[in-house]
Amino acid sequence: MGPGRGGGVRELLTIGAFARAARLSPKALRLYDELGLLPPAAVDGESGYRFYGPDQLEKARLIAWLRRLGMPLASIRQVCDLPAAEAAVAIGTYWERVLAETADRGRLAGFLVDHLSGRGSAMGNLGIRYAARSEAGPVRDSNEDIAYAGPRLIAVADGMRGPGGDRASAVAVDALKPLETVPADDLLGALAEAVRDAQKAVGDGVTTLTALYWSGSRLALAHIGDTRAYRLRDGELSLITVDHTYVRSLVDQGQLTEDEAAVHPQRSLLVKALTGTGDTTPDLSLHEAAAGDRYLLCSDGLTAAVPANDLREVLSGPGDPRQTLDELITRAYDAGAEDNVAGVIADVVHLEPADSRKA
Repeated sequence: MGPGRGGGVRELLTIGAFARAARLSPKALRLYDELGLLPPAAVDGESGYRFYGPDQLEKARLIAWLRRLGMPLASIRQVCDLPAAEAAVAIGTYWERVLAETADRGRLAGFLVDHLSGRGSAMGNLGIRYAARSEAGPVRDSNEDIAYAGPRLIAVADGMRGPGGDRASAVAVDALKPLETVPADDLLGALAEAVRDAQKAVGDGVTTLTALYWSGSRLALAHIGDTRAYRLRDGELSLITVDHTYVRSLVDQGQLTEDEAAVHPQRSLLVKALTGTGDTTPDLSLHEAAAGDRYLLCSDGLTAAVPANDLREVLSGPGDPRQTLDELITRAYDAGAEDNVAGVIADVVHLEPADSRKA
């Protein structure tokens, strides 16, 4: 006996009526039938028409909802075969993965915008997005702070106040810029040589200098003075340079606490800086970058006004490098900073498709 000709079969719904009740199209129902995901309750042997039972509506609606989430049909089949509690866990796990992949795609989209706008660069399977800014303090009549960001190099320098301080920081950074275009088989050696060129260029001037130089996932760090480099990784903020100051040396010797050092009247007194004499050498080190890293280089005008906890809070936020840097500088001046402030932020982004990373 075919559907609609007697008995309980009369309670079945046509594919059109069932589609409207389930908010699915007849085309989708036919596909789900072919895949064995939602077979009809009965099929008319003469016409081939599909008929569905009212008790199938709950499963049909669940399928419709999961499709709206973008869940693949193979995953939907697995969820529909689970008890309700286990299905809820599976859906939650799927959505967490979607959010993570969406965030990853968002970072990649941001990188592409910056890359095509000249504010980002690709290096193998990694890329960096970057922004640089230097601001004169509200009571300063000169700005000795220099901030630079390019495809493979970021740097901050803070020249000593007085005549020639701005020139010293500018020529020191300019001496590093050729690194953007030279091969980097010996990353640290190339950076060290560029710093020696910077020392010669500085002449009688005095400046601090902190620079990061990229090649793929490797980066070289050169540092001298009290400009700083931070790395934010997995929510943890790490200072990856050591201040070359008199007060820092007292802390290292156990003569001062960190809190005492923060308010010490000689906290800005340098024991090492970049000069033309060449009698001081910078700290040089190699590091491994990872997708998701965020690096901050900055002058002491920022760190003297913005505590480490606030730095971490802002750097952990959703803003791109430019937005984040602007917020940090705004916080510094809102906190009463009088000094010049320079900063660079670089974000490391994974460029490989997610599918290739899972292979």
